[in-house]
Amino acid sequence: MGLIKYEIAADQKLTKLASVPMKPRPPAGNEILVRIEASSLNFHDYLIATGVIATTPGRIPLADGVGVIEACGPQAQRFSVGDTVMGTFFPDWHRGDAYADGVAQMRGDHIDGFGASYVVMPEAGFTKAPATLDAVAAACLPCAGLTAWRSLFVEGSLRPGDSVVVQGTGGVSMFALQFARAAGARVIATTGSPEKADRLRALGAHGVVDRFDPEWGLAVRKLADGGADHLIEVSGGDLTQSLSSLRTGGRLCLVGVLSLESIAFAPQAMLHANRRISGITVGSREHQEAMIAAVERTGISPVIDTTFPLSSLREAFEYFGRRQHVGKIAISAT
Repeated sequence: MGLIKYEIAADQKLTKLASVPMKPRPPAGNEILVRIEASSLNFHDYLIATGVIATTPGRIPLADGVGVIEACGPQAQRFSVGDTVMGTFFPDWHRGDAYADGVAQMRGDHIDGFGASYVVMPEAGFTKAPATLDAVAAACLPCAGLTAWRSLFVEGSLRPGDSVVVQGTGGVSMFALQFARAAGARVIATTGSPEKADRLRALGAHGVVDRFDPEWGLAVRKLADGGADHLIEVSGGDLTQSLSSLRTGGRLCLVGVLSLESIAFAPQAMLHANRRISGITVGSREHQEAMIAAVERTGISPVIDTTFPLSSLREAFEYFGRRQHVGKIAISAT
């Protein structure tokens, strides 16, 4: 079949190109040539692959990628041939707080991603992959894992004994559950599925509430002794119940809008109780390095629902679109 590369065609549809040249051009300057071993799917990737977010024709999709370096450019100094590396979501955001130029380009959207057998990219857009994980597991971390990590530990300053609300069973929520539990926090999850409720408890959730309950925020408050400290918001839309689930001074990290509905909430749900809303989009290379160190230290391994080969990427996105998965949908090279 030859090597594989996916592109977004002029009609914004996902197109697979097989039997592409055996290897891309040699790396120049500070670039590295990486043989991609694994990736994973995120909601942002899904919106691009289905044409909801338009991008430049010819764009290679997929924000997550892990692979082995096969060659280094003459000015590349961060890595060596044979290293297993992980791409960063924002290749230009290296450290510090978010800034305009650092978050201007996202993988698989404004610049090429990892939906290919090989890539040639600047080394600054990579970190080493966790030594404790194989490539498929590691490839689940860069977008979803780092979003959860930054929400809890960079913006949220999570402490042992805090309470955290996660929504559903997608990648960000599962990582937030795992990271929070490892840090000694109590986790309350929302779901509309009894089967998923059982799975969430098995994964360590201290309590589960029905997201279809019109007063689910009150149910969380009862479980969290007056209100949760943190909530990782992935659904968007009406935030009234999310805000009402928080204690006075609690923080809502808005990381996604799976509902595709406009954000709305009653001001009194935020103002009087001094609750805070933070907008979060993944994180920097420095944040990713800190997360990797924590993963290696704690032995955390991603919750993976299903793994598809790269040759079946279209089928993987179709499965993603049904929203029945628990954790990540991974993509392997073969």
